[in-house]
Amino acid sequence: MSTFPWLTVNMAIPAVGALVLAVMPGASAGASEDDQRSRGQLAKVIALVFSLLTLAVTIAMIVAFKPGGPAFQFTQTYQWIPQFGIHYAVGVDGIGLVLIGMTAVLMPVVVLASWNDADPRPAAAAVASNGVAPADSVGGVPPRYSVKTYFVWMLLLEAMVIGLFAATDVFLFYVLFEAMLIPMYFMIGSFGVGQRQYAAVKFLLYSLLGGLLMLAAVIALYVYSTRGGQPGTFLFSQLTHLALSPGSQRWLFLGFFVAFAIKAPLWPFHTWLPDAATSAQPGAAVLLVGVLDKVGTFGMIRYCLELFPSAARYFTPLVLVMAVVGILYGAIVAIGQRDMKRLIAYTSISHFGLIALGIFVLTSQGQSGATLYMVNHGFATGALFLIAGFLIVRRRSHLISDYGGVQKVTPVLAGLFLIAGLAGLALPGLSTFVSEFLVLVGTFTRYKAAAVAATIAAILSAIYILWMYQRTMTGPVRDEVAHFGDLKARELWAVGPLIALIIFFGVYPQPLLNIINPAVSRTLVQVHATDPVPPHPSSALAVHASKKAGGKVTEVKKVAAP
Repeated sequence: MSTFPWLTVNMAIPAVGALVLAVMPGASAGASEDDQRSRGQLAKVIALVFSLLTLAVTIAMIVAFKPGGPAFQFTQTYQWIPQFGIHYAVGVDGIGLVLIGMTAVLMPVVVLASWNDADPRPAAAAVASNGVAPADSVGGVPPRYSVKTYFVWMLLLEAMVIGLFAATDVFLFYVLFEAMLIPMYFMIGSFGVGQRQYAAVKFLLYSLLGGLLMLAAVIALYVYSTRGGQPGTFLFSQLTHLALSPGSQRWLFLGFFVAFAIKAPLWPFHTWLPDAATSAQPGAAVLLVGVLDKVGTFGMIRYCLELFPSAARYFTPLVLVMAVVGILYGAIVAIGQRDMKRLIAYTSISHFGLIALGIFVLTSQGQSGATLYMVNHGFATGALFLIAGFLIVRRRSHLISDYGGVQKVTPVLAGLFLIAGLAGLALPGLSTFVSEFLVLVGTFTRYKAAAVAATIAAILSAIYILWMYQRTMTGPVRDEVAHFGDLKARELWAVGPLIALIIFFGVYPQPLLNIINPAVSRTLVQVHATDPVPPHPSSALAVHASKKAGGKVTEVKKVAAP
């Protein structure tokens, strides 16, 4: 079973699905509306089938994974460009595996939730309550874009992201890191809403800037690997043993870190995210915030820490300041948002600050919590975006003030919206609480001030989440929402699995932690970091007694607590 090419198959399934959709004949120029609709329906079914196949293979791969086995499993290494030491090399540890699992879960959910997002709609639409707005400002796309193209980009994006989490060749990682911008650019720019083209270009420019910096660092790594007459390589397993001076490590660290901080996004590189998430269709926003942005935080663990351990420790104070500022900034700005999708985007900036905090405190609890938070944030924020999208489709408005009393009209929608929102504020019993608790505990053991500051964001999150729920769901029923229908079967199938996972992993997170913890331990060994040892009670008493007796304490040995 271990020789089966799990990762290659996992990438190939969505890629083949995208190819099938691409070559599928589209409706002719003079085709009837029924013919166009039937072909669009077929494209959606094909996308759903291939996404479910990917999920099935991923589940089988997770079952075959051995947490106590080798660091990287399901490995494959083949020469790609031998002259430059470039390989097609893939393999996963526990961190990459759970993120691939999260991606595979979210994709069929997004396909179902996006069933009608790419359907052509008339250029002139109904007037929203806040004024006249074109159709694409609240949903739908101009008729010149085909439905199948939207799902082609979606499946291609899944294949690339799985490849990113599995790549063990730095050059392969970089190629996929840049290539995945293309599907998301078109999903926002061609099928988005509002100022979609502006948001897509801003997303692309920010990401390309980070990619260029990382490219320079990747080339420098290759040059350093050729010293002493050695053949150059991009293999991660060999680059981790590369001897670099402290100065070289710091410059190379910055090249990778800035690219990942933009992708995450971490304050102050965050400004593209609110525009992109607001302009993207809800399903595309889930992929953007729930999947693509995790590439940034994953890259911090895999490349910034493991390739440049001394530089990571050198820049830790700076990164912690950026993370804490991002946590508080995102939460405070979210409180003042009037746009529902924009509010959720700012909450994610706060959450990504918390993830970065857990990564760079360099404790086992912090990193395990950060990795678990990546997965749980994908599920919780994904559910929140999708349910907000269901609301927007019904009301055709993003503004929170255009809603009110929805829970009396659609109790199921309101109930699921409340669960997703409570997951956003890390309520005990829901999956995000476990993640946030581990991050804060891991931070407090080493950086108490940072932990206290980050804890304040928990109070702020209760403000913006409950305020949004109160304004949209409670109070008198507005005339504009009185006709709302509750969630349809397709919508329930889309968001139901996410809610179920939020509750399940909130009660029993151990299956994920069993996979994550060994990988975290190996990462900390590579960075030469250990957890702070708590003082033994007898040592503390001895110090106190000596001081009370006027004695001078010259040395107190650290003794592990029993």
